[in-house]
Amino acid sequence: MDQQDKRILKFLQKDSKITIKELSMHLGLSGTAVYERIRKMERKGIIEAYSIRVNKELAGFGFVVFCQIKLKEHKHEYLVKFEREVIKFKEVLECYNVSGDYDYLLKIAVKDMAAYHQFLNDKLTYLDHIGSAHSTFIINEVKNTQAVEFE
Repeated sequence: MDQQDKRILKFLQKDSKITIKELSMHLGLSGTAVYERIRKMERKGIIEAYSIRVNKELAGFGFVVFCQIKLKEHKHEYLVKFEREVIKFKEVLECYNVSGDYDYLLKIAVKDMAAYHQFLNDKLTYLDHIGSAHSTFIINEVKNTQAVEFE
């Protein structure tokens, strides 16, 4: 990746709907050159997908929780089974296998505390081999971005 690729990514991360024509005007490159650079980054996997960001509050999912999960045992089969099951839950936005006191960190979005309680009781605690779950509730979102900043 060179500086032009990084500049293209900067614009696309701000607005993935920006046109090739608009990009070429901002970058001083031909439309063909911009298009080819984007396609190359897509083929290499640098650009994984194009998406939108939904306002969770306005969409009815404003109650966001980070849930730390500790498994009872660390056998490979248990890890794989947990991961296969947890990714099926629509409430789970993100799931990370982490180091430290807990094994997994989940980012969960639901309507309210009652919906989280129901999710916890009816879905999450039914997964095998969960030793404990620790919930942290978001009071105020200070920063939320998927954008990678290039220097």
